[in-house]
Amino acid sequence: MTFSIGLTINHQHHAITLDDPRVTLLDLVRERLHLTGTKKGCDRGQCGACTMLVDGRRINSCLALALSHDGAEVMTIEGVANGAELHPVQQAFIAHDGFQCGFCTPGQIMSAIGLIGEAQAGDDRERVREGMSGNLCRCGAYKGITEAVCAAQRAMAEETAA
Repeated sequence: MTFSIGLTINHQHHAITLDDPRVTLLDLVRERLHLTGTKKGCDRGQCGACTMLVDGRRINSCLALALSHDGAEVMTIEGVANGAELHPVQQAFIAHDGFQCGFCTPGQIMSAIGLIGEAQAGDDRERVREGMSGNLCRCGAYKGITEAVCAAQRAMAEETAA
């Protein structure tokens, strides 16, 4: 038995046929669509490396069945930049050393974009740390990550106000 779904991934519609209803959104995106920026870390929803935005909300894609998101708008790290122009969160991660080895960075950036989009970041570092607590960094770049999220939030608020 096969299942047909439609997903809009990074602003591009995909008609997908699944042979197995247990395929996760993470595996679909990485293995079938070859968008490998989203990482598979723990595969148990505990590390946040697989964070994507689905209909504007952060999810651990390793726990999300692709079939249950038929018709959804999905954003992965590959869809964040506008051509050569980086997203403000990506720019802030570079400016504030929000990464070291880079493995967790795609999930961290997607979570930060979601956090800002949910209006949960503000300029309170403690709220940012709490909001980002589902994303682990083995290198311990948390100070830079927190600074990057706060800076990106400010830059995006200024851009909106202008």
